[in-house]
Amino acid sequence: MTTVIIYHNSNKEYTGFTCMGHAGYAKKSLFGTKPDILCSAISILTINTVNSLELLADEKDNMKLNTNEATGFIKCDFLKPVTKPDSKILLDAMVLGLTELSNEYGNKYLQVKFEEV
Repeated sequence: MTTVIIYHNSNKEYTGFTCMGHAGYAKKSLFGTKPDILCSAISILTINTVNSLELLADEKDNMKLNTNEATGFIKCDFLKPVTKPDSKILLDAMVLGLTELSNEYGNKYLQVKFEEV
């Protein structure tokens, strides 16, 4: 299962997110295991958001990133809460996409949680 934790402060400003684990949705068939489309979708949403924040929203100097591809771990911390409208909408879009995936595939494979820090 993949767990994504979205961190925010008391003003509901994003302060970071963590994505950990593999969804485990891949299906086995007579022809072998099919690729895990849910894990791929989660990766695309989170990695594209990080890249977009760095390259399009100029948040590179405001981000601390730790990753481990083998374990499916991504941790993105913001040194200051996100207040730029462009950055906020990119993170809102990621949260929307992840929430919709969780609704579609179920909490057995993906859980999206929110924590105030």
